[in-house]
Amino acid sequence: MNKNIMLAGVGGQGLVLATKIISEAAFRAGFDVKTNDVIGLSQRGGRVWGSVRIGEKIYSPNIPPKEGDILIGLEPLEAYRWIHLMKDGGHIILNTREVYPTPVLLEQEEYPYEEIERLKDRYNLVEVDAVEEARKAGNIKAANTVLIGMLAKLLTIPNNIWEEIIRENVPAKAIDVNVEAFYRGYNFA
Repeated sequence: MNKNIMLAGVGGQGLVLATKIISEAAFRAGFDVKTNDVIGLSQRGGRVWGSVRIGEKIYSPNIPPKEGDILIGLEPLEAYRWIHLMKDGGHIILNTREVYPTPVLLEQEEYPYEEIERLKDRYNLVEVDAVEEARKAGNIKAANTVLIGMLAKLLTIPNNIWEEIIRENVPAKAIDVNVEAFYRGYNFA
């Protein structure tokens, strides 16, 4: 399995932990993994992104243009910003909860609703209100675990490994909720 996975969101959404869980699960499953995340703007709710490259032998965490297999959008606009990395026909897992950037809030720019909608024309797009699915699991803070569950369905990593990594990386009081959120994502229609 060789997969190039891009994650995109805004500061405070938990992208670093999501990247860590994905990369640790792949490593524990026996793959070479290289990962990268850029979080400098996260304190201001700015854009953040990360990449996880999985395979037999990986030399760089950077995904070349048009070689992305899967894009996990923690926020729709931030996912849209990284489309240039995606292969035509690649998979996009998109959380539909919007977090408007400052230029949109100040009415200097418009949120690109139509452009995001057109992603369905070129990619295998699955949209989910991950916050709502996490609420159903017991805590909205498990939204990224819903997205990780959806990702797991596209990878050949056994679910028991995902569960182990989730248990090791979330607070003890949040383990059951996160495992439930993972399976809500895995079984999402």
